[in-house]
Amino acid sequence: MDSLLSIVTFIPAIAALILAVFLRGEDEAARKNAKWLALLATVATFLISLFLYFGFDRSNPGFQFVEDHAWIGGLRYKMGVDGISVMFVLLTTVLMPVVIGACWKVKHRVKEMMIAFLVLETLMIGVFSALDLVLFYVFFEGTLIPGALLIGIWGGKQRLYAAFKFFLYTFLGSVLMLVAMIAMYFDSGTTDIVALLQHNFASSPLTVAGITVMGGLQTLLFLGFLASFAVKLPMWPLHTWQPDAYVQAPTAATVALSAILVKMGGYGFLRFSLGMFPVGSDVMQGLMLWLSAIAIVYTSLVAFVQHDIKRLIAYSSIAHMGFVTLGIFSANQQGIDGAIFQMVSHGFISAAMFLCAGVVIDRLRAQDVDAFGGLQSRMPAYALVFLFFTMANVGLPGTSGFVGEFLTLMGAFQVNTWVALVATSGVIFAGGYGLRLFRRVMLGDLIKEALKSVTDLSGREKALFAPLVLFVLLLGLYPALVTDVIGASTAQLTQTYQAALPADAGIQAAAN
Repeated sequence: MDSLLSIVTFIPAIAALILAVFLRGEDEAARKNAKWLALLATVATFLISLFLYFGFDRSNPGFQFVEDHAWIGGLRYKMGVDGISVMFVLLTTVLMPVVIGACWKVKHRVKEMMIAFLVLETLMIGVFSALDLVLFYVFFEGTLIPGALLIGIWGGKQRLYAAFKFFLYTFLGSVLMLVAMIAMYFDSGTTDIVALLQHNFASSPLTVAGITVMGGLQTLLFLGFLASFAVKLPMWPLHTWQPDAYVQAPTAATVALSAILVKMGGYGFLRFSLGMFPVGSDVMQGLMLWLSAIAIVYTSLVAFVQHDIKRLIAYSSIAHMGFVTLGIFSANQQGIDGAIFQMVSHGFISAAMFLCAGVVIDRLRAQDVDAFGGLQSRMPAYALVFLFFTMANVGLPGTSGFVGEFLTLMGAFQVNTWVALVATSGVIFAGGYGLRLFRRVMLGDLIKEALKSVTDLSGREKALFAPLVLFVLLLGLYPALVTDVIGASTAQLTQTYQAALPADAGIQAAAN
């Protein structure tokens, strides 16, 4: 089908338009209709997106399902997916029904919330599918609006502060990306991403303000995109918007932000930084690897001292994103495969962890870990689910969390042994704060009176966790579901990257 990718992209936006135009009122019936329409739209999007997965030629490293049409003022509406981007499209379509189901009890401005989530889904799919710089930028920046609204309208007591911080951090970073995009257009004469991947940007040293920039234009363009992608991922030390946003956002929005939205940063590093600026990436490789290792250790230690359950999981999420950048900038097959697998795996695990937090927060109206304790006696099903995802978050073999971390560390060891050793300590720290959180929430005596009447998982909540359990186990036991799809594209990316480097780059990497 020639328009399959556009259909997948815009079904949620069409549903949002129907909600905005035809649904009226704030009574119970109107709220229920809004939720059901949003759920049906996201499920339909997921089912249609399966044609992308099963119809994808895994031996072809190039872009497939390509659509190319005239757009505005000579610009092109060009969409397509390769082995890398198709996995992020599927991650989005799989998780959005879970996101809608997670906000089923919301009663305040339900129609507007459903519209925000549906528009956000279209924009996120668009980011992963766009093959034109301008189109990519429109989708990428567009996600700020529904994201900020979800935090600012339906969030906690400090929601406005968190929403403005989220918006300003990501917007300011994207301004530098826009400058870099303009420079790319004037250098190459095109905004076509496929053509830009084949364009050789200048890599001779440049002198800027008396400073010699190794890698020349490629390094400068790398830095322009770094400002945006490092904030979005987020990378330490540009991560400070994330804990505030995750804590203040409603559970469903936190799931969407942590499980899908931040992956746009990792995808950007793969598509632009490694794909278009290999020499610039090589110049910055040492810094990026050490920043990743520091992020893993530092944010893991910060997670140890958190009392807010959502903030603790937020810092855990930043640590796991450190493995992503570690794998990406290892710039070898194992590292890049591991980074992509880690992002897909983290999507399911982080969604489940924040849903676990939401279950007890909704029941007890408290986020402080000290408010819980001994819940396993009242919530045995919840205790089992919470333990499973805690162990997956730690990287237990047999779960998807193990595969991603193992591959990224394998890739890092090939490039810099010391970085890999520091990063490996993060696995130990994750076990420490993860199991400590489980013990404080679930184990011990049930002493607090407020906990003695708490109920176990409802049927709706079990239905939300079921697909997450399935995918975490399935990918952990059969990782080829991802690696076979991404393999050809990541192999091509790695080969192109290595071919673009100076002749002595491999010798220098081996010396490290």
